[in-house]
Amino acid sequence: MLAIAGQATASENPDPQETVSRAANMAVFGETLPPMGFVQFCKSQPQDCGGTMGEAVRVVMNEQRWNDLVTVNDAANEEVEPVSDIDLYKVVELWTYPQGRGDCEDYVLLKRKKLMMMGWPAEALLITVVRNKYNEGHAVLTVATDQGDFILDNQVAEILPWQKAELTYYKRQSQKNPWQWVSLKSGPTNARLGSTATITKQ
Repeated sequence: MLAIAGQATASENPDPQETVSRAANMAVFGETLPPMGFVQFCKSQPQDCGGTMGEAVRVVMNEQRWNDLVTVNDAANEEVEPVSDIDLYKVVELWTYPQGRGDCEDYVLLKRKKLMMMGWPAEALLITVVRNKYNEGHAVLTVATDQGDFILDNQVAEILPWQKAELTYYKRQSQKNPWQWVSLKSGPTNARLGSTATITKQ
């Protein structure tokens, strides 16, 4: 079971026209089993789980793309009240789209769906299982871009490069096939690469 997600406030993301150090893409190794909640979700929402087989997709980041991420991340974090599956549904684990309330996986599913509706490819929007800075099981959305992997997290207002997020990474959807999951080589959980990351305007 993943931990209840704390609510974040509206982000103060930096000017996307400033150029800063790029976030490297995460290193992955080997296939692994998907979370049971994901499997159950895909049985009920198969149209929102898949993607195409092929090469890994990394979105070309630009000002509009960055604004998409900020808009979706802020809206979901503000609109959804954090609550555990036990309290809400009386079950240990249930992945679903939140109706005003939900836990960390539900935030991730909502952000992913909103971005896909805006034209983002599913293969670049990867559900990711982690532990947060309190060593609690947690889920975040990893966005794979040509400027690195960025993390959308309902417990943190800012959108961060994966190395800067205070997370320990375990597994996520495969970029080549979002139905499959891969293990992650976790990087430093408290890396500080300078000021909060922005993107290079293209």
